[in-house]
Amino acid sequence: MAFAEFPVQSLMYITNRPELVFTEGKGSWLTDHNGKRYLDFVQGWAVNALGHSNEGMIQALEKQARKLLNPSPAFYNEPMLKLAQQLTDNSCFDKVFFANSGAEANEGAIKLARKWGRKHKNGAYEIITMDHSFHGRTLATMSASGKAGWDTIFAPQVPGFPKAELNDLASVEKLITDKTVGIMLEPVQGEGGVIPATREFMQGMRALADKHKLLFIVDEVQTGCGRCGTLFAYELSGVEPDIMTLGKGIGGGVPLSALLCKADVASFEAGDQGGTYNGNPLMTAVGSSVMEQLTAPGFLDDVKAKGEYLREQLLVLTKEFGLGGERGEGLLRALVLGKDIGPQLVEEAREMSPVGLLLNAPRPNLLRFMPALNVTREEIDQMIGMLRELLKKLA
Repeated sequence: MAFAEFPVQSLMYITNRPELVFTEGKGSWLTDHNGKRYLDFVQGWAVNALGHSNEGMIQALEKQARKLLNPSPAFYNEPMLKLAQQLTDNSCFDKVFFANSGAEANEGAIKLARKWGRKHKNGAYEIITMDHSFHGRTLATMSASGKAGWDTIFAPQVPGFPKAELNDLASVEKLITDKTVGIMLEPVQGEGGVIPATREFMQGMRALADKHKLLFIVDEVQTGCGRCGTLFAYELSGVEPDIMTLGKGIGGGVPLSALLCKADVASFEAGDQGGTYNGNPLMTAVGSSVMEQLTAPGFLDDVKAKGEYLREQLLVLTKEFGLGGERGEGLLRALVLGKDIGPQLVEEAREMSPVGLLLNAPRPNLLRFMPALNVTREEIDQMIGMLRELLKKLA
């Protein structure tokens, strides 16, 4: 079927898309409507933690689909309960609320913090967030984000989100007032250009929160669920946040997210929070399969090892082409190009033949790598080889 025969005109325009339709995926590979294959180092923006068409996820989906899809969030269901316990057993948190997207989980975290502030901090409601951060596309999460230009797109913004600088503790402390209820950050700013929060900054944020009786909130929508080599990125700094949000990897490709908190922060009352599909058994059954695979013996050690291998190979390219270096954690990494050729590299990588390569450039001067956590070293080598050929032309 030719691309022109697809009814693309029925879709609302939100972004420029290339003229291809993906029809199949397996592991680190996608196939389009012409049968061309692509090595996928984007994986739905760090969504497909276990790659495309993971067998464990498929089995969980098929099995649950024949039993129960959605009894209503007003009732318990078995997969919901199982996944909630898997998350609390493997983290520092006590309570879980399930949602459908990272933005929805972050929206819930904002609501939870404000409710806690009303109950325990004289109505404090402001949450200090970071410049260049990304927390989602609802009005509140866009307002919480520090993405350039987002303060005007759907103005007026939701008030209550003063912005500090990542890794600058003094910039956070000077914003704290009697209206402040919490401080929120991504352990690695993904959309901001794969910029990790330092261990010292994370520990300083925890100390600031304790000093001023604030909630420390980590947005782990992109960094959680094994992406950074530990199950959750907060573990890298030896801190325990009060609230954490998950999305992307927890569902491995299906719409699932979670809001987690310590027991003494769980302040919602009946009717405060909900959602038609939240915690439905079909999605939580898949999430449970993802968690089982992520926590299998040796899996996260392998992610760390492959993250280090990818880092080493990116540094080889850096030296070879005089680039600006690399940064990141685990299998969330960036190659700093030193010039604004990121979008051109993404375009030309996709157009390579006979096999294409899918990359992402969140900033014009860098590439971001978000492969499946079970990517092979051979696939990393293949990606590096393809990227080398492109850099010979463009760098």
